[in-house]
Amino acid sequence: MNPLNRCLNPQSVAVVGGAAAALAIKACQKLGFDGDLWAVNARREQLEGIPCYDSLESLPGVPDATLVAVSAEASIEIVAQLAALGAGGAVCYAAGFREAGNDDRHQRLLAAAGDMPMLGPNCHGFVNALCGAALWPEWHGLTRVESGVAIFTGSGNLAVNISMQNRSLPIALLATVGNQAMAGFEHLMAAVIDDQRITAIGIHIEGLSHLPLFVEMASRAAARGKPVIALKTGRSEAGAKITLSHTATLAGPAELYDALFERLGVGQVQDLETFLEALRLLSVTGPLGGRRIASVSCSGGEASLIADLVQHTHLEFPEVTAKQEADLRQTLNDYVSISNPLDYHTFIWGDRDRLRQTFTAMLQGQYNLTLLLLDYPEVAPGEENTWAITGEAFAEACEQTGQ
Repeated sequence: MNPLNRCLNPQSVAVVGGAAAALAIKACQKLGFDGDLWAVNARREQLEGIPCYDSLESLPGVPDATLVAVSAEASIEIVAQLAALGAGGAVCYAAGFREAGNDDRHQRLLAAAGDMPMLGPNCHGFVNALCGAALWPEWHGLTRVESGVAIFTGSGNLAVNISMQNRSLPIALLATVGNQAMAGFEHLMAAVIDDQRITAIGIHIEGLSHLPLFVEMASRAAARGKPVIALKTGRSEAGAKITLSHTATLAGPAELYDALFERLGVGQVQDLETFLEALRLLSVTGPLGGRRIASVSCSGGEASLIADLVQHTHLEFPEVTAKQEADLRQTLNDYVSISNPLDYHTFIWGDRDRLRQTFTAMLQGQYNLTLLLLDYPEVAPGEENTWAITGEAFAEACEQTGQ
């Protein structure tokens, strides 16, 4: 078993500290964590309704995962106590270690942890939406899921923002690595690579600390058909300087990372929007089997736009076959130009049967991916939702063709 599994999938959670620890309790409560939840604070009687224990030794059991939300020096002592108790792992929230130029403190923290897994320091922790555990000293926007993507980042604030996304991306595990003193992106990947509930992996990286392990994990993910998407920051000179002061990570030449990701089959994107959308797509489809795509919409402007967007990629819009064209002519007006991308106009808008037949004809083109471009506005109660008819017709066509 991976050493991080017990910590990332805990049945018992302890929080040590004050205000930040209280926020973690609220985060667990928000997700409905039903394991043991303990608070350690010698100065308070309770945190968010949870009774406080005076010390780790007084807890009724050994925690699987512990958020250590105290000062940097106090964190070292708490981590040592957890390791001595045989705890499953710790999240060290405090800053003031190597990223602040304090290498001595960094080394003492590592010695205190020993063989016990640890995320951080300078780390926001993680939220597991599969089991409801949130070692997270901040609010978050995740909800419980049965499966979804895992996202790992070096930025706590970016992780908070990602948790608030409203793109219908199911996030099963969101974790930050901080300074990667012990566990980095590669170790988190190793912990989820064989979990069937994790459908894809997204990494927002500033730099890698354990390159051989990353190569091994990325190769294993490819062999298992589990997509990995990377958003690499610190590509500019200014960005690299920020990275070094942020998490004490050397960003490394962007060209080397580009070559590494290409060799390993790791998809690389340049902005957060594309990062989330790529994960959403791949979490549903898995790795695409090829480059052949099709697009259908009722707008010539949209068809032209999608054609232009694909122009400088490796994707292809194959021409429709004679059989497809004949089938499409059965449902579309003579004014419609049959092509891929297809603008089917609005002559059949709201006609479920003709829409389904049109989509079925396009889906028979043996494409690796077919896109339906549909602007879906909010509809007032009682108002006819003709946009829903289009989406439902497309879903029926997909089911009929096995796509």
